[in-house]
Amino acid sequence: MVKSIMIQGTASDVGKSILVAGLCRIFYQDGLEVVPFKSQNMALNSYITLTGHEMGRAQVFQSEAAGKEPDVRMNPVLLKPTSDRKSQVIFNGKVLDNMDAVEYHEFKPTLSGKISELYQELGAENDVIVIEGAGSPAEINLNSRDIANMGMARIADAPVVLVADIDRGGVFASIYGTIELLEPEERARVKGVIINKFRGDKALLTPGLEMIEKLTNVPVLGVIPYGDFKIEDEDSVALKNVNRHYDNNKELDVAVVSLSKISNFTDFNSLELEPDVSLRYVFPGDVIGNPDVLLIPGSKNTLEDSLYLEESGLANEIKLLRQKGTYIFGICGGYQLLGEELFDPNQVESSTGSTKGLGLLPVETTMLETKVTAQVKGKRDVLEVTGYEIHMGETTLKGVEPFAHITTENNKEVDRLDGAVSEDGKVYGTYLHGVFDGSEFRRDFLNKVRKNKGLEPLNHITQEYKDFKAEQYDKLADSLRESLDMEKIYEIVNQSEEE
Repeated sequence: MVKSIMIQGTASDVGKSILVAGLCRIFYQDGLEVVPFKSQNMALNSYITLTGHEMGRAQVFQSEAAGKEPDVRMNPVLLKPTSDRKSQVIFNGKVLDNMDAVEYHEFKPTLSGKISELYQELGAENDVIVIEGAGSPAEINLNSRDIANMGMARIADAPVVLVADIDRGGVFASIYGTIELLEPEERARVKGVIINKFRGDKALLTPGLEMIEKLTNVPVLGVIPYGDFKIEDEDSVALKNVNRHYDNNKELDVAVVSLSKISNFTDFNSLELEPDVSLRYVFPGDVIGNPDVLLIPGSKNTLEDSLYLEESGLANEIKLLRQKGTYIFGICGGYQLLGEELFDPNQVESSTGSTKGLGLLPVETTMLETKVTAQVKGKRDVLEVTGYEIHMGETTLKGVEPFAHITTENNKEVDRLDGAVSEDGKVYGTYLHGVFDGSEFRRDFLNKVRKNKGLEPLNHITQEYKDFKAEQYDKLADSLRESLDMEKIYEIVNQSEEE
């Protein structure tokens, strides 16, 4: 049997992903071979592995915390919403189909055996698997075909720890209600409860903790204080917490347009490491203002977002900024939006067939039915650039300088071009997600912006983003060790093998 522990939540966004990452870090620090696992994930933020497979970003940062290279087996099913009714279904890193909720619900039973096989493969290679649930296990209307919560716990024969978010209120009701709605066999799997995001004096919680233990006959394993950990969020729900205002104490105002179908907004997290950057997001109803840099992120539906920019008035604001000489940088869908026209002859994204872009780069994009997924390395002038590509479109340049020369794709040597840069060097477009994670390229670009603003360049190269993330994982692990009964958690993990 595989040693395991499964973290389920009373609701979405209660901290399951962060808790899994923290436990992975603790087990890794303690010398164990550990991996994260989430059978089904729904997110627009995804990542491409070294083998060219697509997976959710939560399992990426969890695998980093575990000291492992991201492996698509850690996230067998990824659902990427393409509209309010349909999602792209990705299994084991490759696109299967687009399905609505009913179609997918009917399809799920066919996935159970395949998920079990991938889970067992990982189990044979590691000491412990830390499993993450999705949403709540008490979705009683969906439980008959569940593969994400108690359905996954059955597949893995895993013990469950339930985490609840006290910050949103009603924590004891959510714990009790969730456990009471479970079937007896499911209830028996719940070996502990964790209360997350607590602010204040823990002593005030003691009567409630004692009462909930008596009511549920499940021990509380710890109360985790609200922590400020700079760990990547995978879901656009996290955008509700991002900054929307320029910090006047910083020299560079960098604004991100929050598209209606925004994806991979984590591309810009590394910019916050720079001492001169104030990173903010522009939402519907906000005014872009006069940033030094405007960033246009990826999109799950570029044609719809082209219409969104036009109808919201943001397109005109962006064009005015271009006239003022503002630096504008688009990644993936953002790059496509900067072009002159977008064609969709196979109606991959839209029934309209085509739409106009912002016209800030002399390029055209045609949507294709095959998705490009690749991890790449290349050169931008003398600087190395790295990143990963996830896109359905093919972009044609019309006599404009490319952004980069790509030399490696999925560990194989290649010789091709990526992206485009305007003649005056003020508008950039690239397909490379994560391009700003490279500290040398990031600082070189920002120094160009500083020079344009009449500021002296900063010559100090900031810490590499991967090193910064490693520090955050250690900080998270320290917090969990202080807050949780790790001896009891190890007992639960060890019992999982015995059972």
